[in-house]
Amino acid sequence: MARWDAILSLPVQNPPSLEISSDDLVWSKVEGWHDKLDRVAIIPFARVADFVRGESNNKECPTRFHVEARRRRPPSFKQKVDGILEYILYWCSFGPDDHRKGGIVRPSRSTYVPKKKNAGRPNTKRGCTCHFIVKRLIAEPSVALIIYNDDKHVDKKGVPCHGPQDKKAAGTPAEFAPYISEDLRLRVLSLLYVGVSVETIMQRHNESVEKQGGPCNRDDLLSQRYVRRQEREIRRSSYELDDDDSVSIDKWVGSHQNNVFFYEDFSESDPFILGIQTEWQLQQMIKFGNCALLASDSRFGTNKLKYPVHSLLVFNSEKKAIPVAWIITPRFSCLDAHRWMRALYNRVHTKDPNWKLAGFIVDDPHYDVLAIRDVFQCSVLISFWRVRHLWHRNIIKRLETGMQIKISKRLGWIMDSIFRRQGTMSLFEDFVEDFIDESNFMDYFKATWYPRMGAWVDALRTLPLASQESCAAMEFYHNQLKIRLLNEKDINVYQRADWLVDKIGTKVHSYYWLDECSDKDDFARYWKNEWMSGLTSWRKALKIPDADVVMEDGCAKVKDEHALDKAYIVWNAGSILSICDCYWAKEGNLCEHILKVLSICRNQGSVLPSISLLQYHQALKSMLHCPPFDSLIRDHAVSLAVSVQKQLNMLLDKESIQTAGGSNEKRIVIDIHQQNSRVASAVQDEALVCERQVIKDILSRGAACGVSHITGHADMDVDETLSSNNALLEEKTTGLITIGNEISASKNGAVFDVINEDICKDSNGMNADPPPLDIVSSMEASEAL
Repeated sequence: MARWDAILSLPVQNPPSLEISSDDLVWSKVEGWHDKLDRVAIIPFARVADFVRGESNNKECPTRFHVEARRRRPPSFKQKVDGILEYILYWCSFGPDDHRKGGIVRPSRSTYVPKKKNAGRPNTKRGCTCHFIVKRLIAEPSVALIIYNDDKHVDKKGVPCHGPQDKKAAGTPAEFAPYISEDLRLRVLSLLYVGVSVETIMQRHNESVEKQGGPCNRDDLLSQRYVRRQEREIRRSSYELDDDDSVSIDKWVGSHQNNVFFYEDFSESDPFILGIQTEWQLQQMIKFGNCALLASDSRFGTNKLKYPVHSLLVFNSEKKAIPVAWIITPRFSCLDAHRWMRALYNRVHTKDPNWKLAGFIVDDPHYDVLAIRDVFQCSVLISFWRVRHLWHRNIIKRLETGMQIKISKRLGWIMDSIFRRQGTMSLFEDFVEDFIDESNFMDYFKATWYPRMGAWVDALRTLPLASQESCAAMEFYHNQLKIRLLNEKDINVYQRADWLVDKIGTKVHSYYWLDECSDKDDFARYWKNEWMSGLTSWRKALKIPDADVVMEDGCAKVKDEHALDKAYIVWNAGSILSICDCYWAKEGNLCEHILKVLSICRNQGSVLPSISLLQYHQALKSMLHCPPFDSLIRDHAVSLAVSVQKQLNMLLDKESIQTAGGSNEKRIVIDIHQQNSRVASAVQDEALVCERQVIKDILSRGAACGVSHITGHADMDVDETLSSNNALLEEKTTGLITIGNEISASKNGAVFDVINEDICKDSNGMNADPPPLDIVSSMEASEAL
């Protein structure tokens, strides 16, 4: 029993990396069989696949592990301390048999008949003894006990039998690994799903290998036989696993357990819900969602699909939206959201316990905000892009040019008044009466939107507004998904859920995977231009020079970058419902011309600052009414903030040298003594120290998420700033007390950070929103000092 007492007392190790290798774990020696000491460690059972993948990607000797033996017992098995619920033996794929000349094959394999063409077989089975055992204990079924005694890739003689150290393996697949890497496998599958031929894939692959002077890793040994086999499996596969759609979905879920994070079949009380997230999407959620934003596109395909698609998005380094999860259900219900949110949150935290969300952007006023705050522990923002998109498209579709300008201007003024909390539902009543003669549009507005505007007004007055850049990224994703998903000739398939989950998990997922692939340009020309992912409208607007915009009597002309003799006209310049005559805007989208004109108007002062900037200032002013309860805490915070500020300035000076060549990038200048002019007019000088203390409280929340880097760009800034500010406003009193206790209890002082108090302007004037929260930990600051 002493052995199991020692095992069960070991800590559960869960490194935050996406893959776990033996080097990431602390191994312990416990008493084993035959007076032998076993080398053991305990990890969460859900991360066994990550450990297998990490060991396979060993840099010194890359390989692949297969399940050599497995035993399972039912959960009803007798409960005892040393009971084993599941036993899995993982063995290096170069063993345990040895098919080399003079090698040993186990007696259980004596019936094996060699193939006539055993190409590569001697290079595959070479008697490697590396293996490890995974045990799932009845006493602790949520963890896995790993016993890893034979961790060297050698044969029974103790000689390296594969990998770079094996001289006899030179020039064969055994020098690198028996299989290609997971990244190349996904790349091959993605290219095949989007329609690239086998010949083209192999031609590009062989060209890249020749360019580098021959094979140097396992991926360079990709064979046409493997690619052809994958292409054949895709061609022969079918989404219709059963005539009954629900049975077909059950079979798909059973065969794709790794891609399903939540599933509930139809019942008398609950609808059908399926949550899809691949391993790659999970990695992107951890990479781009930690201390950042998660956005929701909740109503895709409501007019065509039997089961609408609810997408969860993160923003990558180029500030484009990437889908990290899809939820498929017959109807969007707030009551059902809490269950799948909790399942998604638990799945992410299994991979990275330190993962934390900064803000959640919703696009529906009926979204369960309380569930989001309860599960993700973050603030909630609301996006108005869907309403603006539908209004804009129907204004263009149903009205003539003159009336388009008048109605869009009026609606833009109404929404701006509501955003600034200066208007109510009565403004819509007056709008309906004033334009009652335009029956073609007003009938649509009264039937579709007038009943909903009450909920929208309440949400827009209580939740922070997402920035225009976030809206542009979400709108771009929505249009890309429409092109890539809803392109079937047989529209009857839209009524089947098995078709939807199959296409989303294969072709649609492949396009978004290729969008993030580093070598995507090598194959981009082989699929349709309209399916390619380009820049969002916000990024395109950054590239338009100010000289290409001419303001004329309430409208603006923007020159076309490709045809200088052509110009686009933007009416209602500076309004959130501006009208542009370009193709993208006529489809109801937020085009780059509207965004560029809007930024110029704000820089010139001809229109009011953005709503996001207004809410940012209001949040700061509200927090100034909560001074810290201890003057020593306040003085300590200011002294550390000044020290950190000096280090930030030094780092930013170095960064500015690297980014000086980019005309479209923004540089943040941090000055703790300078106060924004708009805020300073309403705040007394003696409140500045209090503001720094409160802002420090905001940023310490971000530091708790694990953010310790400094960014020099302020592109997605509004959402991050407002999410932190809004979270503080909800708990501002308790937050200050918590920070005070942390400072008093900490040996080195709590985490203090500096926020930029200016609104920086870039060369293109796309800075209508406040700068991001640049966070640095106190430990890093002390090391820098």
